[in-house]
Amino acid sequence: MRIAFIKTLEKLAEKNKCISLLTGDLGFTVFENFQKKFPNRFFNLGIAESNMMAMAAGMALCDQIPIVYSIATFASLRPYEFIRNDICYQNANVKIIAAGGGFGYGLAGISHTNIEDLAIMRLLPNLIILCPADPIETEILTKQAIKHKGPVYLRLGKTNEPKLHFSQPNLKIGEGFIMQQGKKIAIFTTGGILDNVIKASKILKIKNIIPTIVNFHTIKPLDINLIKKLSKQHEYIFTVEEHSIIGGLGSAVAEILSESDIKVEFKRLGIDKAYSKTAGNQQFLRNRHGLSPQKIATTIKKDLT
Repeated sequence: MRIAFIKTLEKLAEKNKCISLLTGDLGFTVFENFQKKFPNRFFNLGIAESNMMAMAAGMALCDQIPIVYSIATFASLRPYEFIRNDICYQNANVKIIAAGGGFGYGLAGISHTNIEDLAIMRLLPNLIILCPADPIETEILTKQAIKHKGPVYLRLGKTNEPKLHFSQPNLKIGEGFIMQQGKKIAIFTTGGILDNVIKASKILKIKNIIPTIVNFHTIKPLDINLIKKLSKQHEYIFTVEEHSIIGGLGSAVAEILSESDIKVEFKRLGIDKAYSKTAGNQQFLRNRHGLSPQKIATTIKKDLT
């Protein structure tokens, strides 16, 4: 996703001279071409994420379009006060790019494991939250994020994510996208874990269980109408996310269902422990936390019996 993001950004920057890229000493082997093309619009601010957010807010208030890039934990948790006060409160036109959401940087341990960001970012007024699932969605949502006037949080994977769309999807901010139409059960998901959800659905199909799969690439604003509509049409709703089950997509869906008169069986799949004491690559950690295709399918089958 990172490569899809930077290639898209370069094309946009060629047409729009207001676009600048700020990074906190990251992006090596990724940003060199952007830096070469636009040396006066690339800023490496070192490991000083809070200052980077403050600078971006100032640039935005001077009619620039600053793109702020960091590892997801350092793009959300570390500079949170500055995002709140300088960017969101001012409704500043800053785009925050959070790389390696979830377990993308799991080899670096808990400091780089990002399972809380959606929860805290959902709290902030004016902020749009986007979570593409593959490189194709990354390209589309990067363009829409730049076009949107106001703060955006774009949560990316890290690298080598497979393409999950066979044609160009019609994605729009605030609208969920139905990947697969099924019956009886529906799976709501967001971000790169969509790949494992699709694989899990193939395992379930062997047992004659065909779920509807909905990709919520926009966490905020969430597609409330689609959630209500599908919850009325299905007996079971599952949410699957590479994030804490507290505060993320599952919590957002639970909030909607709890304030409606819809009666549906509902379960959240995600990370239910505060901290993982184990470091490892993304697939290893997904499996350890019940988010491998086989474990997703097993959990769903168990709840249906």
